[in-house]
Formats: sequence, C-alpha cells, structure tokens
Amino acid sequence: MLCLRRVCLLTLRRCQARTLCSDLLLSQINSCTHEDEVFSLVGRNKARLSEKHVGIAFNMLWQLQKKRPFLLRTTDYVKNHSQFLTLCVLAENKVKDMEDEAIVDTLYSILRLNVEDHDSLAEALVTEAWKRLERFSLPALSKFTLCLYKQHRHFNPIIGQVAHIVDMKLDSIQDVRILSVLMVGISDVISQSFRDRLLHKAEQLLEEENEGHFNYARRMLQFLQNVKLKYHPLLEKCNRIFLKSASRLDIHSISNIFGLYEQLGFDNAEFRLLANQILSETIDDYYHPETFAKLFFALGPMAGSRVRERLLVTAAYMAEEFSSHQVLVILKTMKKMKCRNSHLLEKMASVLHKHLESYHVLQLVKLTQYLTGLRCRNLELFAKLKMLLLGYLKSSVIPADTAAIIRVLAMLPSFQVEEMITNKAAAVLPQCSLHHLNCIATALVKWNHHDQLHWQNSSELCAKLLQKLNDCGFERLQKTNSLNLLLEELTHVNGEWFEEVLNEETVAMCQRLIDQITWTNVSPLSFFLKKTNHRCPALFDRIASVTVENTDKIHPSEIYFILFLFSALNYDNEEFFKSCIQHLTSNLSYFEIYQLVLLGHVLAVAGYFPPILITTIFNVSFLSKLDAQLKVLPDTLKQRVCSRLMKLNRAVCLECPEFHIPWFHEQYCQRVFHNSMSRINPLRQHVHRMLTEILGGSQYSRISVLTPYYYEIDFECVLDENKKPLSYMAQNIPLDDVGGIHLRHDIKDEGRKALPPGAQRIALEFLDSRAFSKDYSRHLKGEPAVKKRHLEMLGYRVVQIPHFEWNSMVLSTKGEQLEYLRQQLYGIQ
Repeated sequence: MLCLRRVCLLTLRRCQARTLCSDLLLSQINSCTHEDEVFSLVGRNKARLSEKHVGIAFNMLWQLQKKRPFLLRTTDYVKNHSQFLTLCVLAENKVKDMEDEAIVDTLYSILRLNVEDHDSLAEALVTEAWKRLERFSLPALSKFTLCLYKQHRHFNPIIGQVAHIVDMKLDSIQDVRILSVLMVGISDVISQSFRDRLLHKAEQLLEEENEGHFNYARRMLQFLQNVKLKYHPLLEKCNRIFLKSASRLDIHSISNIFGLYEQLGFDNAEFRLLANQILSETIDDYYHPETFAKLFFALGPMAGSRVRERLLVTAAYMAEEFSSHQVLVILKTMKKMKCRNSHLLEKMASVLHKHLESYHVLQLVKLTQYLTGLRCRNLELFAKLKMLLLGYLKSSVIPADTAAIIRVLAMLPSFQVEEMITNKAAAVLPQCSLHHLNCIATALVKWNHHDQLHWQNSSELCAKLLQKLNDCGFERLQKTNSLNLLLEELTHVNGEWFEEVLNEETVAMCQRLIDQITWTNVSPLSFFLKKTNHRCPALFDRIASVTVENTDKIHPSEIYFILFLFSALNYDNEEFFKSCIQHLTSNLSYFEIYQLVLLGHVLAVAGYFPPILITTIFNVSFLSKLDAQLKVLPDTLKQRVCSRLMKLNRAVCLECPEFHIPWFHEQYCQRVFHNSMSRINPLRQHVHRMLTEILGGSQYSRISVLTPYYYEIDFECVLDENKKPLSYMAQNIPLDDVGGIHLRHDIKDEGRKALPPGAQRIALEFLDSRAFSKDYSRHLKGEPAVKKRHLEMLGYRVVQIPHFEWNSMVLSTKGEQLEYLRQQLYGIQ
C-alpha cells in the first residue's frame, strides 16, 4: 500500500512539473518579440509541444508579422524556415486534438503567413473544421468563413453549409463585424430573398454609423460588389462612416474604397474632397511602386494641373519598377483621366513587353482597350498583343471570353482578319447573351466596313454570319420570359448593330412583359429606354403608375433617373411629376450638391420649378459648395453640371421671373462659344443661299446667330407686318463676315432694337435625328422643345424643320425645297 502511494505521488509530481513546464513554455512563446525566438523555442522543445503550444506559436508568428508595415513583412522567411515546417508537421499530427477555436485560429494564421491553399496542413484543418461546423460559435464560424474566402472556395459545398447556418442564426447575430465577414464569405451562394434579409440586418447593425465600423463598412461594400447590387441605403451608410473616419483613411483604404465605388457605379463628392485633401497633403510619402500606383489611381482623376503633372512625371520615372498589375492600373487611370502624355505612354508600352506573357485573357482584353483608347502607336506591342489574343481565341471555350477577344481584336490598328476568327464566332453565337452578340456584331461590321476580310468569298461569308447573328439575337429575345433577366443583359448593350436590328424588338418584348414592371426594376427599365430614345406610351404610363404607388420604396436618385427619361423624351404626366416632386423636395438631403443641379435641370426641361429646389440651388452658400465639389469631379461630369446649371439659370430667368434670380452665366457662355467656334457646315451654306434667293438678298437673313441667353439658331430673319423682309443693313446691325457667311455675333452686338409695329423676328432651325425619339412617332425631345418655348418668350416665331421632312423624296429637288422654305417662312399652309 505504501509502495502504491509512493508511485502515485511521484506520478502526480511529474504531471504537475510537466504542467508547470508547459505553462512556462506557453508564457515564453507569448513573450517572444521576434520570429527567431519562436523558432528557437520550437527547436529546443519539439518533443514537449502540445497542440495548444503549436496553435499559440502559429498565432504569435502572425502577430509579429502583423505589427510590421505591409512592405516590411518577411512572410517568405517565416514560412520557409525549417522550424516552421516542423510546426506544420506537428500541427497536422495533432489536428484532431485541437479545440474548435484553435483549429480556426491556426488556419487563419498560416493563411495570413501566405501558406499555399492546397498545403496539407491547410487541407487537414479545413477538413476537421468542416466536421465540427455545426458546433462552432458565431465568432469561430465568421473567422473560418474568412479563411475559406481567402482560399477562393467561393462555391465549395462547405460554403453552402455555412450559408445554411447563417440563415438559421441570422436573428441572433448582433455583432456587425461577425455579420460583415459572413456576408462576404457566403455572397456567391445565397438567394435573392436571403440577400435582402442580410442587407436589412446590416442596415440595422450599422445604424450607429460610428468610426469603429470602418472596416465593417468596407466589407459591406465588398458584399454589394460580389452580389452586383447598387443598394443605395447601405452604400450611403457606409459612405457616412468613411466620412467620419478621416483619421483611419490611408492610401490603401482610399484606393480600395474608390475601386469598390467604381465597380458599384457609386460616387460621392464629399468623399472625393476628403480623399483629395488627405492624399494631396501626403503625396511625397508614396515612393514605392505599389503605394504610388494606388495614389495615381485614387488622386489622378481629380488632381489639379500641378499635382497631375507631378503624378505623370513620377509615373514615367518609376515605370520600370511597376509590376504587371500596377502597369494595368496606371494605364486604366490614364484612360479615365483622358491623358495622352506621349512620354509616359511610351514608357508604359516599353515596360509592357516584359509583362505581356503574365497576363490572363481578360487582362489582355482590358489592356488592349486601354492602349487603343489612349491612341498608343507602338505597332510592335500591338503585334505581340494580337499574337497572344489569337492564341487565347483558338483555345477559348467560354462564349464571354470569345466575344471579348473578338471585340478587342477589331480595335487593333491595321488588323487583317483570319478566317479562324469568324469560324470561332459562328461556333459560339447560339450560346451568346445579347451583350456578347453585340460585341461580335460590332467587330464584324467594322471589319466589313473597312474591307479587312481578305480570304475567298469573305464578304458573302460575313453577310451570312451577320444574318445568323441577327437570328440568334431575335431568338434570344423571343425566348425571354423574365424582364429582370432581360434588363440585366441589356445593361452594357449599345451601338449601331443593336440600334438597327434589335432595338424595336427589345422594346416590344418589354411591352409584352409589362406586367413584370415593379418598383425594383423601374429604374433600370427607364435607363434602358432613355439609352434607346424610345418613347413608348404604354411603358411610360406603367412606369409612372408603379413609381407613384411606390415613391417611398424607390431611392430618390433612382426617381431622378425615371424623371430624366420622361423629361428628356418630352412625355408629360402631371400626376406622376407632381407626386415625384413632392417626394423629392421632402428628401433633398439624399442628393449631393451637384446632383441637385442635375435634378433642377431635368424638372425645368419638363416645365416644373419647385420653389424649395430653386431657392436652394440659387443661393450663395450652395454655389460656393458646388464650386468646391466641381474641383474633384471627373471632367465629363464637371462639364455636364456646369452646362446644366447655366441652362437652369436661363430657364428660371425666362420662365420664373418672380424668383428674381439674376443671369450670371454671361462669361461662361462667351467662353464656351468661343472654344466651340467652328466652320459653317455645307447644309447651312446651301440653305443660306436658298434664303438669299427667297428673301431677295443676303442682307435679309443671318446665319448661326446667338440670341439673348445664348441660344444658337441656324438662321434668323425679320418680316414686317406685310410679310416683307427687313434688311439688317437698313437697321444698322453690324455683321461679321467670313467667306460670305454671317457668323454668330457677340451677345451685346445683337442689335435687338425694337422692331417696327407688326414686324416679326423668325428663327429657322434644322433639327437632325438627335432632336427626335427613335420610335415611329418621331416625337420632339425635351431639349429642342424647351428651346422653342424659350425662343418664343424672346419674341421669335420659331420654325423647326425636321430632318425627315427635309430629306424626304417629296423635297428631292431644289425647286421643291425652295417652295417648302417659302411656305415655312411666310406661314403658308
């Protein structure tokens, strides 16, 4: 009995000593300040390392790396160290003994240390975690999901199981960090209804919108990008969090946010202003190729001339150091900046030669688009691109890739089309979406037009292929039974082929699916109809009724796009406009400063001037804020906003004098018209000679005239009360004469003296196809209708001559044209 007691005491002491020693080892691992210290402990204590020691060691290695700036991390050194390999072997042998959280933590740590996804330890950890998935706590499930996402297991069955668990436990999730990670991880395998539940939950948990939610807001953007959804309420919440988190914004986060915004089609001028301020103040800190490429991407499109020049010079200096991805970023940004700096472009082209082989097919497609858009002239580079693209085309089995390659091959200069290309196109046509059919059609039409098909019977084969392409387009439309899917396909469709072949059929299909129009798809439908310039009363009325019934569900910015359609195509529906205006004027805070200008212009074109909106815009404080925003907006948008503000100012002055808004665009208009000075086109010269013949001399009419408030009209003449023309010379009106043509005059020299009693000033306008809708009605669009209304307010009798009348067979001779003009001028019916 005494012997047995002595043995038990000895065993107990040994266990206590081992536990004490183990605790000491854990403490030593946790106290390490360098990776080599961890590896030293592992090397000296291999036999004593438990599964807990191994897990803590991996975690400590990652924590030590995490403390270093990204560019100073030494993950290659760590993962290739002999003791790291020892740790991996030990961990793999002890996986089944690990606790749930330890398995997830270990997997997370080794992935952060850049261990390969297919490494045996990573596979063992994932397999064991899968077995225990149902019992994971929400934090462990969230972290494990992040690991799976980093391993690109987006469609793995295990992700489906994670999604099911999240679905069951969604109501119990109260931590926005956990939710944001889970949302991103399962985004590829969820249904639309589940997606909407996740969005609602995210909105609830982000309600506070504090700075601490910065990283979670970025993940929410990633989720929206993954599910390809521009969901305004969540986007705006995230944006407000970013604006409150200026102290946490750096070049990495700013470029990441701009990239996500770009993919989501979202923009925010306030965030641009904040980012511009932060980046401009720290521009000298970015001397590494990676950080500079991010700086160029984020700051370049909104930089002023001085900063822009610095960026271009530095990019050219660093060109040789850029990686293949960074070269793409620089070229993409140059295209966005409309920058054709020949020196930088040549530098990028020379660097590209060593990177071309490393690009995958879609990167080569984008690269070709950037280079051709920037008008690169490096034929050697284009020859290599052509060779690589043709190689990918021969082996391509994915219709989307095939269509994209064919589309960019047509962009290459002096490209001779091989028969293999058309054969490849013909093979994939039945599988193509409308967008991909449009890509192939655009290429074929261009090649045929420029005579780039040189094999035997090429024209005949091309015609047959185009006919087959048309048939496939019609067939795909006829099989459509979902308006949402159709609108999704139409998002990126444009160009001559679609307009000439499928435009009317597509609108007809939308009419057949009219019962599927809901508040969720009125905005994309309106966008499509605006793009096609098709004025379909049945669709417009349905859009109006659905919008009026659901104004509280549709985001104000989407209502703006719907109003834009009605305004641009001159389709008035008083109940619809009043309902939308009432809702929007109660929610002006949802719009950015510059967006209010665009909204005001759209309503003005339709003849609506809400007092609260007009007084908000024409306010010194508002206009000062607008000036600040304009400095960081893209050039195209900036020009559009300035133009719309001028037009709104003009409309308010003419139609709403009771607002007492002054006309303050005199200098702007003079500058715009001075920069756009161009020669008189042949049609105007031809018509001017006819007017001279009808009126009895060139002194009786003027060509290309500027009116008060800077409307330009094709021709102007004055008839007295007896319909006799009045001479401008007799009225002592100065004329500028260039080659016998009277050019536009400065607004102050218009000589708008009082006309004799009964006399009438006539504005003669020729309207081309852009002034009318594309449907059979050929209805006058909003802008030319407003111009007519305003010219009449200025005292003109306006004569608008449609192109389809002037170019008709009825007016095929000069005599018929003269008689037509005479009838229009003298008001003879």
